[in-house]
Amino acid sequence: MMQISDSYNQKNSLFNAMNRFIGAVNNMDQTVMVPSLLRDVPLDEEEEVKTISPIRTASNGSATYFQDGDMYNYYVLLKSIRNDIEWGVLQADDRRKEKMGVTALDISRIESDDDDLEKQFHYHLTGLHTVLSKLTRKANTLTNRYNQEIGIRGCGL
Repeated sequence: MMQISDSYNQKNSLFNAMNRFIGAVNNMDQTVMVPSLLRDVPLDEEEEVKTISPIRTASNGSATYFQDGDMYNYYVLLKSIRNDIEWGVLQADDRRKEKMGVTALDISRIESDDDDLEKQFHYHLTGLHTVLSKLTRKANTLTNRYNQEIGIRGCGL
């Protein structure tokens, strides 16, 4: 009886969500042989390419620009997030703190604000799980759309 409920709970674990995301991105990466074919192709067939806007800071500190709906930019973004999950973001965070002038004293003040760590943990865990699920769907959609664009039918997930 205990194993049944444990396996049900494990299905929704963060670890499994990360594995599903990484698996979807790996599948996407293996399927997309010519990433440049993804340029200027909207992810959703009905959706037109929208404006370009900065969405995140790259690990080297430069702004990464993302064109909404462009399959190539989703491809790059998904691979970048996969690399951050697999290899960590500690070095990128350290560089960002140096650029912003964050000192050890500032960090200690931030870390001392731990009134309800369990509540903060659950809040961020839920958010991370939700984002990973959305990103996994995007990776699967991109893989299927790539197959449609190059003429392969029935190979989608």
